[in-house]
Amino acid sequence: MFKRTFSKAKISETVMNINKPISSNLDPPIDRNMKVLDRSFFSKKFPVVGVYFPDPKKIGLFLSKCRQDALRVPNVPFIVQINEEKDNQEGKLVLLNESIQSLSQINSNLASSTLEFIEANKGVLREHQLTLDYDFWKSEEILKAILPDNLEEEVPSGFTRTGHIAHVNLKEEYKPYSGIIGQVIMDKNPSITTVVDKVDSIETTFRTFKMKVIAGEPNFMVEQRESDCLFTFDFSKVYWNSRLHTEHKRLVDLFKPHTAICDVMAGVGPFAVPSGKKECFVFANDLNPESFKYLDINVSKNKVDKFVKVFNTDGRDFIIQAQTDLFNYSNTHKCLTLHSKKKQRISKNTTPQIKVPIPTFFSHYIMNLPDSAIDFVDAYVGLFTKAFPQLSIDEVKGLPNYLLPTINVHHFEKFSPSEEPTEEDLHHRIHEKIKKLISFDISFDKLHFHMVRKVSPTKPMFCISFQLPEEVAFSKPN
Repeated sequence: MFKRTFSKAKISETVMNINKPISSNLDPPIDRNMKVLDRSFFSKKFPVVGVYFPDPKKIGLFLSKCRQDALRVPNVPFIVQINEEKDNQEGKLVLLNESIQSLSQINSNLASSTLEFIEANKGVLREHQLTLDYDFWKSEEILKAILPDNLEEEVPSGFTRTGHIAHVNLKEEYKPYSGIIGQVIMDKNPSITTVVDKVDSIETTFRTFKMKVIAGEPNFMVEQRESDCLFTFDFSKVYWNSRLHTEHKRLVDLFKPHTAICDVMAGVGPFAVPSGKKECFVFANDLNPESFKYLDINVSKNKVDKFVKVFNTDGRDFIIQAQTDLFNYSNTHKCLTLHSKKKQRISKNTTPQIKVPIPTFFSHYIMNLPDSAIDFVDAYVGLFTKAFPQLSIDEVKGLPNYLLPTINVHHFEKFSPSEEPTEEDLHHRIHEKIKKLISFDISFDKLHFHMVRKVSPTKPMFCISFQLPEEVAFSKPN
């Protein structure tokens, strides 16, 4: 039995090390030749010192007064059960700060008040071995112990999660180790059952990309929750980016209930479905047949089919046709009858009903295809002239709830690595592009720029919002 008593002189020399960092001895063992993940290799014994109190009631008191001197290793309990007949001790051992690895280090590493408490309460100090295994270390720590020295700096332990799928973009030098990287990511994130690596950049018409399964099962059917909605889709056949959830919410928050929204490049519905839940009238379109299929499924699953109509056509054609279709839909149906959400009832078997007028004009257009959406902006030239060819300008303005829509276009404004443009410089570049596309000198201050994210240092993604000028909406198309 290890037992230690303390003189007053020793106690007075004690210093506190509350903020002392966790010892590097807690790092995992290293094997840079490992090609197939061997979890059993990651086992390590670590010496610590604990204190045993004959009266177990003293444990709680000790922790309330001396918590700073207890073990602080993440995910490792600082109280362990002991049962050793040779020491005639049975009970619980409170493990002390991990910087103390032997009894000889006690006086120089514990606070004087802690030493006094242990002595006053007949505490017995004893050495103990902690066993750390594969589960203890984070994925980044495991990978740093496996990958070659020259690849340690940027260990690819991060990923984008979509449902049960983890999506990584491995640099070329890490691809030979993709299998072991994927397995570690999956081990450390139990809800992940598939890990994929992007094989090439997103260059297809539908913004999908080739992917390789580097760990887990080749199951691409995903269920993803976002904005209180459930989305179902095949991740390998449609475009979805979980990192855009805040942008989806930001725009939807701008939309007022019972207004009309035109989602030109809707994907599987990250804007359209939450807008429908908000009781916006949404015309949602996507050219990709797979996106259209899952958009339709998601509208139905989330019970917003009263508000969301889905289409599968070219975005440029849809911009014009949607306005004509909305006008005809509004004329045909006039109002949508809804059951009031209020709990009051007219009778036991009925609920109050409200009639919501169907708008004639869209309040917002969404164009979420940042690689090319800005090229579609010229489709708004003569929007009302083309949508209402039989009506004069004054007659269009006299239609119910006439308004000019806000155009929201997502766009990558790429630049060369040799350039150092300010964000305002990029705004002005975009402004010039939009002026040219709509053939109108819209003033710079009429455009609102929102930085969505930086895909890379030279590839920022913006959302540019502006009200369509009347001169553009009623201009005569070429």
